[in-house]
Amino acid sequence: MPDPKLAQFGGQKYMSLETFKKNGQGVKTPVWFVVHNDALYVYTEADSWKVKRIRNNPRVRVAVCNIRGDVKGAWFDATASIVEGDERLAADKLLDRKYFLKVIFNFLSRINRHKRAMIKIEAA
Repeated sequence: MPDPKLAQFGGQKYMSLETFKKNGQGVKTPVWFVVHNDALYVYTEADSWKVKRIRNNPRVRVAVCNIRGDVKGAWFDATASIVEGDERLAADKLLDRKYFLKVIFNFLSRINRHKRAMIKIEAA
């Protein structure tokens, strides 16, 4: 049975991902995402601050938002991790299908050699 907390993300384009600094202060970032196998997947630059904060503290909060980050749904607590291998490839393909611009960003990141990370978010 699918996680009911993820139902609000159906048909949405953006979600706000709140990660936490060492002092406990939250940092909210609007991101592209895809729902797959009862988890949310987000891709970002591997050396971004959100990746560093997740490596320090896997506790996150997520909510539906608009492109500017204005929250449009209920927040819920979750756990984030960085994934690789087949799981990352599957999520990457789903994100490519959902967001046309991501295909362009993939190409540009190969040119400028920016590494990407895939974040998996599961309800706590």
